[in-house]
This record gives sequence, C-alpha cells and structure tokens, in this order.
Amino acid sequence: MLAKVKTCCIYGLLVADIEVQVDLANGLPVMNIVGLPDLALRESKERVRAAINNSQLDFPLKRITVNLSPADTKKEGTHFDLPIALGILAASGQIDLKDFSEAVVLGELSLDGQVNPVNGVLPMLLEMYKKGFTRVILPSGNIEEAKLVEGIKCIAVDSLKQLVDFINHEIQLEAFMGTILHDWQQQDFYQDFKDLKGQESLKRGLEIVSAGGHNLLMIGPPGSGKTMAAAALPSILPKLTFEEAMEITKIYSVAGLLVSKQGLVTQRPFRGPHHTASMVALTGGGRIPKPGEVSLSHYGVLFLDELPEFNKNVLEVLRQPLEEGCITISRASGTFTYPAKFMLVCAMNPCPCGYYGTDTPQHQCTCSPQQIRRYVAKVSGPLLDRLDIIVETNRVSYKDLTSSKKTETSKEIRERVEKARQRQLERYKNAKFNFNSELTASAIRKYCQLDDSSQSLLNYAFDKMGLSARAYTRMIKITRTIADLEESDEIKEHHLAEALQYRKITNMAWR
Repeated sequence: MLAKVKTCCIYGLLVADIEVQVDLANGLPVMNIVGLPDLALRESKERVRAAINNSQLDFPLKRITVNLSPADTKKEGTHFDLPIALGILAASGQIDLKDFSEAVVLGELSLDGQVNPVNGVLPMLLEMYKKGFTRVILPSGNIEEAKLVEGIKCIAVDSLKQLVDFINHEIQLEAFMGTILHDWQQQDFYQDFKDLKGQESLKRGLEIVSAGGHNLLMIGPPGSGKTMAAAALPSILPKLTFEEAMEITKIYSVAGLLVSKQGLVTQRPFRGPHHTASMVALTGGGRIPKPGEVSLSHYGVLFLDELPEFNKNVLEVLRQPLEEGCITISRASGTFTYPAKFMLVCAMNPCPCGYYGTDTPQHQCTCSPQQIRRYVAKVSGPLLDRLDIIVETNRVSYKDLTSSKKTETSKEIRERVEKARQRQLERYKNAKFNFNSELTASAIRKYCQLDDSSQSLLNYAFDKMGLSARAYTRMIKITRTIADLEESDEIKEHHLAEALQYRKITNMAWR
C-alpha cells in the first residue's frame, strides 16, 4: 500500500516542496530511505521505529520503502521524521490522511514519541504558503514562529500519539491562524548613553552611523570607553520595521538561534564574535552552509573588538559583504546566498601595549616602531577604506567621570536618529535602497549635490588627505547623513567639514 505526505526542505533561505512517499510490500522486514537523504535523515528510520512502538502503535513488519520526491535533490534535516511516521501509519491502515493530503507536516521525533521543534520553520512556511499550502502540522515549540505567516492554519502537536488521535477524530486540537504582528514593545537595554562619561566626539560619531547605517572604527587607549560605547549603540538604533524583523527572523530560524517561545526577532542584532573566530564562523559554512556572523548581524551591528587581534585573512572576507550587502558561499552541495546588510563597528588600540600617543607619565608606550607597524598593518588599506567614520578616543579625565552634569539619554538620541532615517525613507521611497549608506554613484549625483564652497573644500581635502574614490563616495554619504540629522535638505559646507574630521587619523603610527 502507498501513502503520500507533503513536507519541504530548506537550502540556505531557498525552500523546495518535498513529497514523502511510503510503500509497504511483503518481504523481509527492512526500511530503506531513498531520494538523496543525508546522514541525519538516514538515521530517522531508527527514531521513527522507536517512536511508533513507544506510542502504543504498530510498526509494520514489512519491506518499507520511503522515497523523498523529487529524488534528484539532496535532503537534510530531522524535520522529515514526523511525515515519514505518518506515511508509515497511513500505508499500514492505522490512520486515514485523506483530510490532510494538502497539509505540510514538519517535526522531529524523539524515541518516546514526543515531537521536538525544528529549525527553519518560518522561511519554509512562507514559501509553502506562496505555493498554495494553507495548513501545517508542526511541533508546539515552533508555533509562535508559524503564527507569523499570515493566512496559514497551524496545528501544533506535542507527540505522535496525540497527532494520531487527532487524525482519527478521537480528540480535538486547537488550530491557530497566522497573523501579522503590527507592533511590539521596545525592550530595555542594559547600556545607556547617559552612562558614557566624556567622549562627546565618539557619541556624535555613533549617532551619525546609526542615522545612516554607516561603518565605524574607534581607536584609543585601554579604558577609554570604546567597548562600553559599542554596547550602548543598539539603544539608539531605530526600531525594526516588520519587513526587516521578518528577514532577521528567517535567518535566525535557519541558524536555530530563535529564543524559546519567541516568534519574531524584535531587536536589531548585535553580534560581537571573539577575535579567535574563524573565517567560516564569520561568513557561514558547513557541508550545507548555515549563516555566519555577517548574516546574523543583518540589519544590526557586527562589533569587532580588538580588531588587529583577528586573523588578517578573516578580516579580508568582510570586504565583499560590506560592498554588496550579501554573502555568497559555494560548497560541493551548492551555492548559497545569505543577506548581510550590517553596520561594522570596530575598536582597537593604537599599538600593542595600547598607550601610543598618550601624554601621561604613568602610561608610556613600550612598543618598538616595528611592533607598532606590524600591529596596525593587520588592518589593511582596502578594509580601512570601507570604514566611513574613524573616531579617536582619549583617556577619560577624573573630572568627566565624577561630573554630575546631565548628559543625553539614549532615548533622546534615538529620536533624532529615527527622524533622520524617516527623511531617508521618504527621499528614497521610489528607489531600490532605503538609507544613505546604500547610495550608488548615480544616486550620489542626484541626492547629494554640493554647493561651490563645499566643492572647493572637498577638492582641497581630496588631495591633502589622499582620499581614494571609494573614500570620496563614503565621505559624501556621511555628509548627507549629517545634513539629515540637522533636518536640512541641502548639504552645506559645515556638514562636509564635520564629515572630513572623521576621516583623519592624527596618530603618527597610522601615517
């Protein structure tokens, strides 16, 4: 007897619908899975056998053939367990699936028959809904994720026995309809800008990069507040739109990083990998590649502390996603593309000991010129060129640390950032980009026109500072963002003058 169950498989963020076909025939009791299954999928026959037996159901002692159609596409994942088990039970006459022939079934089985949550549910259901499927059977642990797909009917199950009783009309299970989450509360942040003493130029730089989605490098001695400032950065970033939140949630769903009982990711990601992170950890990888840190930072912040301590080859792989906003990974199993529109925020010391250029007798630099050159050379020119703003931090004085002067809170700064971003959304509403950091060369000519005095200043700075063509375009983008923060439609000379300050490194070791 033959039974068929609908399910799907995910490759990167692409989804293919799969039909699980189960055939029972006379012969020696054996179970074969065909259709290019991976190792985890081939092992599902043992999980399925134990789950059926431990659910007080009968595992047929026949020759069982499970085909995953189309058979020429590689399949991986444990979410095939539940559809395979239903196919076996239907083929052996223990259940009737005629009312569920067009339902998508997902779920991993434990040996006692419990249905465990799986990864990648959101992108799979979004694609299956586009293909006309409107009902899904899935683990209870994935129900919040599934509810985000508007228009799809979700049936959540805890165990195989419970699902069989539901199919046989012995019990009733509540069905949930997916709806769009229109609004959500902004969570509290553990770092606030009001706690960051001194470093006014750094605060201003962080405000600018937040408003335009730019990249930032902080250079300064140990203890000057670089890491603390980076930790406070998410508190001034604008709230996610629903479309942005859905994109991030899809990536985190595939990576298996969604918090238990959390559906939508409602905060912009902030990722801070250790400097021992490998190239694969940053870009993504594996036999069938999973998202790396650059993709997990999508629409958020990738923070690299102690930048020169990273392997130089690891840093160089950031150049392509910084330009293109995506990362393409090629493996023997195929080519996978993940989105990677992130803000790169880096922090580093001016030398290995950290005290080059300081003017305090207590902290004299002990590094040789050769050590300093070797240290700063780890940050290549092409990567430095892609960092829009460079801020040098100084030692925080005792007066600043103990000052009772009221400073701006993150909420106040975020209000200005959100206004600037809203101006950009309105300006670029008919374009393929949303923010100043995404402007193309033709868009710069259209939206970032300079007056004569600004042109004269930029002409002088271009030769004096030795700017590259890339640095020139990034300078214009920063200038446009500064004007937006001032709610100015026109770019003025003082906007450009401020932007130029963030491209100059006064430390002699960098000349």
